[in-house]
Amino acid sequence: MDFVLSDEQRAFQETARVFAREEWLPHAPFWDERQEFPVEALRSAAALGFAAIYVGEEFGGSGLGRVDAAILFEELAAACVSTAAYLSIHNMVSWMIDRFGSSEQRARFLPKLTTMDHLASYCLTEPGSGSDAAALATRARRDGGDYVLNGTKAFISGAGAGDIYLAMVRTGGEGPRGISCLVVENGTSGLSFGKKEKKLGWNTQPTAMVIFEDCRVPVANRLGDEGEGFRIAMMGLDGGRLNIAACSLGGARACLEATRAHLLERRQFGRPLGEFQALQFKLADMATELDAARLMVWRGAASLDAADPHAVIHCAMAKRFATDAGFRICNEALQLFGGYGYLKDFPIERYLRDVRVHQILEGTNEIMRVIIARRLLGPSNA
Repeated sequence: MDFVLSDEQRAFQETARVFAREEWLPHAPFWDERQEFPVEALRSAAALGFAAIYVGEEFGGSGLGRVDAAILFEELAAACVSTAAYLSIHNMVSWMIDRFGSSEQRARFLPKLTTMDHLASYCLTEPGSGSDAAALATRARRDGGDYVLNGTKAFISGAGAGDIYLAMVRTGGEGPRGISCLVVENGTSGLSFGKKEKKLGWNTQPTAMVIFEDCRVPVANRLGDEGEGFRIAMMGLDGGRLNIAACSLGGARACLEATRAHLLERRQFGRPLGEFQALQFKLADMATELDAARLMVWRGAASLDAADPHAVIHCAMAKRFATDAGFRICNEALQLFGGYGYLKDFPIERYLRDVRVHQILEGTNEIMRVIIARRLLGPSNA
C-alpha cells in the first residue's frame, strides 16, 4: 500500500495541471456560455496523449494505467469538468476498441481516435432503457455481410459532432446475452441525430439522440462475438465510472481551492470569514470528503489495473462516493460564497452544474448501490 505518486506520475500530473490551467481554464466560461464544443482544445489534449491514456502504444496510445487516468482527469476537470468528461468518454470507447477489437479493427480505428482526428461516442442508453440497460430495444438484423439497425439511443455525448458511435444493439433474444457491440461510422446510410438537448450543465459537449433507420453496418464492425456486447459495455463502464468520479474530484477541488481563498479574503463583521469557526469546520469537512473520495477512486483504479476480483464493487463504491461528495463540496462552496456563488461571474455555479449529472450517468448512484448490495449478498459472500 503506497499513497505516494511515482516520479513519472508527478511529472504527467504537473503537465496536465499546467495544460489545463493555461489552455482550458481561461476559455471554459465562454465555452459553457456559448455551448461551444471545443474540438481544437480536445485535440491539443490528445497531442499530449490524453485521448488514449490506457490504450496500448502500438497505435498511438499512452499505455498508462487506470490510476494514471484518474490523476489526469482530476487535473483536466479542475479547469473544465464538462470537457474533461467528454474526453473520458472518448477514452473509454478507444479502450474498448483496443481491448476487444481485432488487429484489423484496431489498426483501422485507433490511429485517428488517439489523435482525436476522429471523435467517439458511447451508445448504450435508450429512451425506454436507462438503468435497465439489458432491456435495450435497438435491433440489428443480419443481412448477408451487414447488420441492419433500427432503434434510437438517448443522451449521447458528442452525437452529431463525432465520427465513431460504439453502439450496443440486440442481435439475439431478450436479456444481456442477446446484445452485441457495433462500431457505427458517421456518414453511414440510415444514421441520423435528434435535436441538440438543452441541458443544465455539460454545455461544452453536444448531447442528442442517435437514430438508426435501416442503418447498414458491416459485420466486420462488430467487436467480439455476437452476444458479447453487454459484457463489453459493462467492462467499459467500470473504467468509465472511475473517470467520471475523477472528474468530480477535479471540479470539487477547484471549488475547495476557490472557497479557501474566498474565506481568507472576504471580510464580514470586521474580520475574515476564515476566522469564524463554523466556516472553518465546513472547509475542513469539504477537504476531508475530497481526500476520502480521491483515495476510493485510486483504490478502484488500482483494483482494475490489477484485475482484482473485487474491482467491480470497488469501482461502483468509488463512483457512488466520489460523485456524491463532489456535488456536496461544490454545493457547500456555493453556499460559502453567498450571493457571489450564484453569479456566472464566478466559477462555482459552473462546476456545480457540471458535476451534478455525474450522480446520474455511467450508471446512477442508485444502481451503484444495487451493484454493491448484490455483491455483498451474493453466494460468494454467504
